[in-house]
Amino acid sequence: MHISTEAVQIGLDWDSRTGAVTVPIYQTATFRHPGLGQSTGYDYSRSGNPTRQALEEGIARLDGGARGFAYASGMAAITNLLLLFQRGDHLVVTEDLYGGTYRLFEQIFHQYGLEFTYVDTSSLDEVAAALKPNTKALFVESLTNPLLKVADIKALSNLCRERQLLCIVDNTFLTPYLLRPLDLGADITVYSASKYLAGHNDTIAGLVVAKDQQLAERIYFLQNSVGAVLGPQDSWLVIRGMKTLGVRMDRQQENAAALASWLEKHPLVARVHYPGLKGHAGHALVKSQAKGCGAMIAFEVTDPALVETLLLKTHLISFAESLGGVETLITFPELQTHADIEPEIRARLGINNVLLRLSVGIEDINDLIEDLEQAFATEEKGAA
Repeated sequence: MHISTEAVQIGLDWDSRTGAVTVPIYQTATFRHPGLGQSTGYDYSRSGNPTRQALEEGIARLDGGARGFAYASGMAAITNLLLLFQRGDHLVVTEDLYGGTYRLFEQIFHQYGLEFTYVDTSSLDEVAAALKPNTKALFVESLTNPLLKVADIKALSNLCRERQLLCIVDNTFLTPYLLRPLDLGADITVYSASKYLAGHNDTIAGLVVAKDQQLAERIYFLQNSVGAVLGPQDSWLVIRGMKTLGVRMDRQQENAAALASWLEKHPLVARVHYPGLKGHAGHALVKSQAKGCGAMIAFEVTDPALVETLLLKTHLISFAESLGGVETLITFPELQTHADIEPEIRARLGINNVLLRLSVGIEDINDLIEDLEQAFATEEKGAA
């Protein structure tokens, strides 16, 4: 089945007793045993819950993996994956990644003896040059946050296989609807399911998919031991959101492509970062490996004063953190999502005082353009 059909079908056949077409919310902490030494397959909801399992099985099918895992947040998911490693292990990481991931690596796991080297993962040569004898994994964002560089997942996965490294791909921006990293050779995918998968800015969740069963068993041991699992109510919300993943992503991509083209021509915009534009360095690569370019746009305005104007003078577009929901959001990475990255590193990467990030929603494209146009016009009138 097509992935959009697979998404709609998540949980559909779960309740054979009543025939419910949506999986029930099993709001229970524990489960009654049928007899001494016997189990229904569920004992305690930290170890397994039917609603969470429906979600975990669903994301595993969408990603083409052996097993899926649901966590209380995307950061909880990444934290759990880092427990696969030991003191002295080294990971090569995307340099312009989400600031919260950078904070987790540098301010928490660094003190426990893990080492991290940050490189431009759109360059295979830079990744290869960063490998050390103690390197155990590559952690790469399929589209980087916020600059939207494109990683060659197939080439990076081949490199990891040659060096016997784990290849971990944060595929939040593209989702399995547009890119399936496991099909290209990656070992693990991770998602902030709060974003496109849930899709409605109403829940916090993280998902992980392991490619093979042996690795999945290791991850499950950590998930059960640490216990940062997703509750049944939020699991149900993510399932509900994932059922419309295909139609949402199609509309959001269509809007993003139109908006990026419009921004590229605007006199107050200096640069647009969107892989769907032919001038983007990763355009050909994303076209060859993915089924679409996503719905995230980063753009630089010509004057720092325009930043506050666009953040506060847009009426339809909300000034808010997060991304991937049906509502269009605008953020200022330098002071919001990437504030925990050192200023000199932000400056080198191009996360500067004129860079804005748009998460494009499903509104009518003409309304989105009109909203940005009137905000730009406010600044132009003020300057006049």
